[in-house]
Amino acid sequence: MLPFNDDELDQMELVEGAMEITAAVEPAFPIGWVRIQLKKLAQEAEHALMDEPNPRLRLEGLLRLFYREWGFHGDNQQYFSSENALLDKVLQRKKGIPVSLGAIFLYLARHLELPITSVGFPTQYILKVDWYDGEQQFINPFDGEYISLRTLRGWLIGYRGPFTELKDEHFATADNKDILARWLTVLKSALLREEHYTDALRCSDLALSIRPDDPHEIRDRGYIYQQLDCSHAAATDYTYFIEQCPEDPAAELLKLQVMALNEEPLTLH
Repeated sequence: MLPFNDDELDQMELVEGAMEITAAVEPAFPIGWVRIQLKKLAQEAEHALMDEPNPRLRLEGLLRLFYREWGFHGDNQQYFSSENALLDKVLQRKKGIPVSLGAIFLYLARHLELPITSVGFPTQYILKVDWYDGEQQFINPFDGEYISLRTLRGWLIGYRGPFTELKDEHFATADNKDILARWLTVLKSALLREEHYTDALRCSDLALSIRPDDPHEIRDRGYIYQQLDCSHAAATDYTYFIEQCPEDPAAELLKLQVMALNEEPLTLH
């Protein structure tokens, strides 16, 4: 369980919430070291850019500093590695995925008083700039490039089909709770791929503390229980998913899994 409620979660920096959830998943996570590194980056950015009175030029300077001078970039070679979702590894390697790089960039932008917020776009996490004259811009935190509406529509069509249209809801500022839930999903998927099932289970339990009774998360937890040879716990989670999502294509296959799991002898862990 997280040591704070939803309101407290939304009042803190996204990167701070990410540190807290990571520490809950990875007991050895060096949260103090990460805070020090972030503070150093913020001080360097402030020293370099706070004397620039034009906020647009200040943003251009931060993009240049973060992606070119410091060398932060998206990991194209091992995109699905858990290291790309763990902030200590991202800071050490200067490589990550949109949500981890974006959370760090957002933290720095707030220190520079830039009007940037989070957007949970359907295909990936992006950053939104709401300029004071009403203009909006969007940044891909994976590479620091601006994203046009045409490109965003192309992403959405590739994800949801050719008749999909952009809507205002796609660009709504996201709560930290929603972004962190997606972050946990990414981390959990990476840990499963790496067969780190105990850590993945902690991820799943933490995600359920943010979104209780989410049937898809409970289904995923059932899979983790199955890998850990907790057959009856897995069957219970699968059964819940089947009851909540009977029309899901996976439901029929999971019914067979439940039958097989219930035939296995009870194992005490």
